[in-house]
Amino acid sequence: MNPPKDPAGPQQARHPLSEAAKTSLLKTHNLFRAFIVAVLGAFFVYELDVTYLWLTSLLTAVSIVLGIMVLVRAIKLKESKLVLFGTISGLVVSAVMVLLIMVSAVFFNQVRDFQQCSRNALTQQATNQCQTQLQNSLPAQLR
Repeated sequence: MNPPKDPAGPQQARHPLSEAAKTSLLKTHNLFRAFIVAVLGAFFVYELDVTYLWLTSLLTAVSIVLGIMVLVRAIKLKESKLVLFGTISGLVVSAVMVLLIMVSAVFFNQVRDFQQCSRNALTQQATNQCQTQLQNSLPAQLR
């Protein structure tokens, strides 16, 4: 005779988590949520206006610190693979944001003028003209 099948499957075979493990898991997930908010906040603030570059820098620094904290917790405590993957992906985005912030800081006036021009551009031709204006305002070595 075959044993009756358990409708819960292998999920119920796991041992229930202790209170300390539940608390640790909750803390990791809260840190992960704060990390994701910081990464997305940095990206959207930069897209909003380059004059808020200081806020973008602050949010990026916070996201890197939180990302490292979550990464250490996820590896050390063997947390969810999804949290680990999301943290690594978010840290890659944060690294790209660091590069973007540095370039924007060096060419602040050109990027600001480009953003203002792009906001006022209603047609594709006007957008292309803004891009040409940006290219012409950059040093010759970067064109």
